[in-house]
Amino acid sequence: MTTLAEVPAVEAVDLEKVYPGDIHAVRGISFAIAPGEAFGLLGPNGAGKSTTIGMLNTTVRPTSGRATLGGRDVATDPLGTRARSSVVFQDTVVDEPLRGRQNLDLHLRLWGKDDAAGRRRMADLCGLVGLDEVLDRPVATYSGGQRRRLEIVRALSSDPQVLFLDEPTVGLDTRVRHDLFDALATLRERTGVTILMTTHYLDEAERLCDRIAIVDDGRIVACDAPANLLGALGDEALELRVDQPGQAEATLLGAGVQSADLLVIGTTLTVLLRDHIPETLVAALRERGLVLRAVTTRRPTFDDVYLRLTGGRIDAA
Repeated sequence: MTTLAEVPAVEAVDLEKVYPGDIHAVRGISFAIAPGEAFGLLGPNGAGKSTTIGMLNTTVRPTSGRATLGGRDVATDPLGTRARSSVVFQDTVVDEPLRGRQNLDLHLRLWGKDDAAGRRRMADLCGLVGLDEVLDRPVATYSGGQRRRLEIVRALSSDPQVLFLDEPTVGLDTRVRHDLFDALATLRERTGVTILMTTHYLDEAERLCDRIAIVDDGRIVACDAPANLLGALGDEALELRVDQPGQAEATLLGAGVQSADLLVIGTTLTVLLRDHIPETLVAALRERGLVLRAVTTRRPTFDDVYLRLTGGRIDAA
């Protein structure tokens, strides 16, 4: 990965989008992505991730702010920025009655890449993601994972500098999601393409991305490498399920737990332990006569990161 001392592959500066009815979808988002970097926008549905992608790939007009791809301004040079990028949308865009190979050939012709080099690139990409054996079948017969792989190959066959992935695994089961991300990691390694991905799957962001921007209510509330975001929570968390969460919360705060390290969702309390001893905290709760339905210790997760920053669950609709 190169450094941001170079011209960023993608840059957003104070991007805002307000829809009719004073609906603020994006509220002043800024970030820069280095060439070859994989960058994730992580947040629940409605957080503003897809709108941000749309403003960067020219399909959504910003209300204010600026966006560039490779130094080209998206608003003043839309054709130039489109020529440098490709998009894999949430919804399928391949023609299902056509065979896979026909879809790819059509895309190559549309992009003016239907030469020997373009066809070799397409064949190499298909081999990398394991599509060779299904290319001459109608896309309507493909599994969800095969169709997604075809769309990714289609997007990369025009040799873009930037690949936008907007919720690329929505509707796929866990095994297919993991297989697809293995393929994406391989493709990125072989092509050097810059990736900007939106997702609300925590494991996807951690697995593929060099950096993650956590988005909530149209704003970026944190941006860092996955290891740094997790490391900020410490090494261990105590998770409790109690009948009286309000009293339990007050007791833990009285025992010296910082409010920022105490997450309360329904009857479940999660304590980022830091220097606290879990047995001491459990004893303090029992001394107050509180009934503990479950007590576990575990390593913090990205769900804890998101809850701590936003107070809401990452899988909220």
